[in-house]
Amino acid sequence: MQSKTSVLEQNPIVKEPPRLDIIGSKVTAAPFDALTDVILDWARQRLSKYICVANTHMLVEAHQRPSFGEIVQQADVVTPDGMPLVWMLRLMGAKNQDRVAGLDLLQTLCHKAEKEKVSVYFLGSMDLILQKMRSRLQSEYPDLVIADMEPLPFRPLTLEEDKSLIQRVNGSGAGLVMIALGCPKQECWMAAHKDQINAVMIGLGGAFPVYAGIQHRAKGWVRHMGMEWFYRLIQEPKRLWKRYATSIPMFIYLAIKQICYRCVSFVFG
Repeated sequence: MQSKTSVLEQNPIVKEPPRLDIIGSKVTAAPFDALTDVILDWARQRLSKYICVANTHMLVEAHQRPSFGEIVQQADVVTPDGMPLVWMLRLMGAKNQDRVAGLDLLQTLCHKAEKEKVSVYFLGSMDLILQKMRSRLQSEYPDLVIADMEPLPFRPLTLEEDKSLIQRVNGSGAGLVMIALGCPKQECWMAAHKDQINAVMIGLGGAFPVYAGIQHRAKGWVRHMGMEWFYRLIQEPKRLWKRYATSIPMFIYLAIKQICYRCVSFVFG
């Protein structure tokens, strides 16, 4: 019997990519190009979907907070951003699994959206970052239709403000809405706006400042080794040390526990 993963590899435009369990969250197992084709197909139809770009921190948060875990569970796609998630998917049978990181999604989807004339709405972050992003986007993707770019206040929006925002996004005709509010705020926002925003929403977190040139991305070999978290920690120690000190050991513990359970189940049937 053919596996779901191999079916997706042979036929990229599949409406519901397969997902595999990693420490209690279902993570999408699909090649990078196939997955971006699925996302763009949804965007062309302006379907209301949301995509979580998951790393170890997000999955630990989902494990520890059932309400947030439900939000991740209900996402239409949960991409493996970070090599530990890729390694886990490969162990579970997705042997050719790629890393599907936020910055790579941003750039690839903008490239494909430019060709397909799918407009993109950029939401969140700060004015300075959005301005720098606009300049680079216009240089690299001159025919990309940017529906709009706007930051959001740190405080929650009022009901009227939120209603107005939904009208602006839907009225813009955007098929993709790229959101940078940070985890878990952006995931909660996307879940709350499912079936209200007529577009594919993607939580890209730290991808905006990196693309804008405010922050720097680790070299390819560092990312391949699964050490990008350390590179980011060096850049933002005050903000990230506590997150990494709690989430990384917990993820390692839960992942080893899952692997051991799978091994015992395989041996003893």
